[in-house]
Amino acid sequence: MRRARPGAPPRGTAERALTSVEAGADFDEARDRSTERRTETTTETREVREAREARAREQPVSKLWHITLSVSGVESPLKEVRRGLEQLAHDHPFLLTSRYANDHAEIRYWEEARDLHDAAAVALRLWGEHRQTAKLPPWEIVGLEVIDRETYHQRIAEGYGPPPAAPVGVHPY
Repeated sequence: MRRARPGAPPRGTAERALTSVEAGADFDEARDRSTERRTETTTETREVREAREARAREQPVSKLWHITLSVSGVESPLKEVRRGLEQLAHDHPFLLTSRYANDHAEIRYWEEARDLHDAAAVALRLWGEHRQTAKLPPWEIVGLEVIDRETYHQRIAEGYGPPPAAPVGVHPY
């Protein structure tokens, strides 16, 4: 049991500041569904309700996409390749697994995007944008696969495609 004056904040919280995080489209949809029952009894006009419903329809719904990015180039020391990929995994926390050799690497991760075009665009920028900060080798992208979550799980269930990324992390070939 905490002993304090009524209304006094708990010790150590005087300096804390709350931050807000924007809720996703799913939050708005859930809120709208819960208020639909109350709309019949409130004074909301049909125009206001229609405008709210139109906004909900216009919001893009994002999906998860499984990305496999293959890069290749001139040989680099294995230690430097590994260190660069580990830094990339630190900079890009959604990285699942990386496999590497001294002249090529494969990076697998999940990306959240509205559609395949957006997911592919982000994936194609990943290597170049992190090349300097992660000190990655000066390799170029030689392959890209972008598939939706359902296709990924269907391939795994049927025994096709890459094995699940169970060994999360950076591994040599």
